[in-house]
Amino acid sequence: MVTLTESRPHDPDQLAPAEDDVTVLHVDMDAFYASVSLIQRPELRGLPVVIGGGWRSVVLSATYEARAYGIRSGMPMATARRLCPAVVVVRPDADSYSRVSEAVMAIFAEVTPVVEPVSLEEAFLDVSAARRQWGGPARIGQWIRDTVADEQQITCSVGGAPSKAVAKMASRAAKPDGMRLLTRGEVVPFLHPMPVGALWGVGEATEAELKRLGLHTVADLAHLPVETLRRAMGDHAASHLHALAWGLDTEPVTPPRVERSVGSSETFSHDVDDPELVRRQLLHLAERTCTRMRHGGVLGRTVVITVRFSDFTTITRSRTIPVPTDVTREVHTVAVSLYEALGLQRARIRMLGVRVEGITEAGHTLVQGRLDEPEHGWREAERAMDRAAARFGDHVVRPASLIRPRRHRPDHASGRPTGVKTTGTLASASRVTGIS
Repeated sequence: MVTLTESRPHDPDQLAPAEDDVTVLHVDMDAFYASVSLIQRPELRGLPVVIGGGWRSVVLSATYEARAYGIRSGMPMATARRLCPAVVVVRPDADSYSRVSEAVMAIFAEVTPVVEPVSLEEAFLDVSAARRQWGGPARIGQWIRDTVADEQQITCSVGGAPSKAVAKMASRAAKPDGMRLLTRGEVVPFLHPMPVGALWGVGEATEAELKRLGLHTVADLAHLPVETLRRAMGDHAASHLHALAWGLDTEPVTPPRVERSVGSSETFSHDVDDPELVRRQLLHLAERTCTRMRHGGVLGRTVVITVRFSDFTTITRSRTIPVPTDVTREVHTVAVSLYEALGLQRARIRMLGVRVEGITEAGHTLVQGRLDEPEHGWREAERAMDRAAARFGDHVVRPASLIRPRRHRPDHASGRPTGVKTTGTLASASRVTGIS
C-alpha cells in the first residue's frame, strides 16, 4: 500500500536512503493565495476562508478548513457560500502575491539556477548539480521548506523524483506541508494504484475517455497494449500517456529565457532600526540578485527597493540607471541611495527587498563603457567570484562587510546546509577573499 502523505521529518537524511536518481524537485506552496492573505489577517487562521470577490466571481484559493466543506479553486463563489454559509471571504491582494512569489523563487535560485516556474506558487528545480554543496535532495527539500516558512510565514510541499511529471505528483501526494521523494524503483509502485485522473496533464475529458475504455487506474493504462491505445487516442496522446503511466518523462527542467525582473527579499527575525545593518542587508540582497542575473545571462536598468516597516506598511522606490548592469556594487549603490532618500533611517524595518527590472539578455545588450573605466573592473571581478563559487561553493568569496565572526556561523549540527542564510542574519564563509 502506498502512503500518500508523510509527516515533516526531523532528520531529512532519513527520508530516502538512496537518492542518487532523485534529480527533480517540485515545490508547491500550500493554499498559496489564502496563506499569503492570512499573513496580515492572523485572526482568521483556523477558519474556513476563501479568496475571491463577490457572488459572481470564482474562488481563487481556499484554506484547508474551507476545503473540508468541498470548496475548491475555480468554484463559483455562490456555490462556496452554499457549501459553507460561515465561510469568510477575503479580497485578493495581487501585490502581496507577487511579492511573496518573487521571494520564494529567490529562495529556489539559491539552491540552483535551473528553476522552471510553473505559476506564482510552484516551480520545478533540477538539483542534480547542487548535491556537492547542499547534500541530497531530502536535505535540499527540507531547507527550502524551512526557509519558506521562516522568511515568508507560509508552508510548502515538496515532491522529488527522476522526472518532472512524477515529482509533480509526489508533491501533490505530500500536501499539505509535507515532502515525498521517490527513487526510480519506487515510481511504479507509487503510480499504479492511482486513478488515471491523477496523472499530471490528464484533464476531465481525457479521464472520461480513458474510463470509457475501461481504464480506471494507472496500472490499467500501463498494461494496455500501446497499439490498442493508439486506435482510441491517436499516436501522440497514446505514446505520451503510456510513458507517463510508467513514470517515463524526458522533459527537462527549463528556466524561462528572460525574466522580467530579478530580485531577493528577506524578513528580519526582529525589527531593526540600525542604518548600518540595513545597508549591509541591502548589499546582501544586491549580491544575491546580481548573482542570479549573471547566472541567467541578463542585465537590468531599474533598481527597486521594497521596505516593509514594523506596522506592515510597505513602500517601494525605484531608479533607472543609464547603463544596464549585473554588478553587485552598482546595484547596491543605487539601493542605498534610495533607502537614504527616504529620510527614515531610524524607522523600525521588518523586511527589505532589492529587485532589478528592465531586463534584457546580456548577449544582445550593448553596454557602453566609460572613458575612465579600467580595463578590468568590478564586472570581471564578480565573474571571477562566480567561477570560484561554482567550483568551491557559493560562499567561498564574499564582500568583506558581510563576513561575520566565527562564533556566529551556522550550527552544522542543526542540519542546515553550510553557508545557508537564516532569517535576519547575514551569511558567513569559511574561506574568504574580501571585497568591501
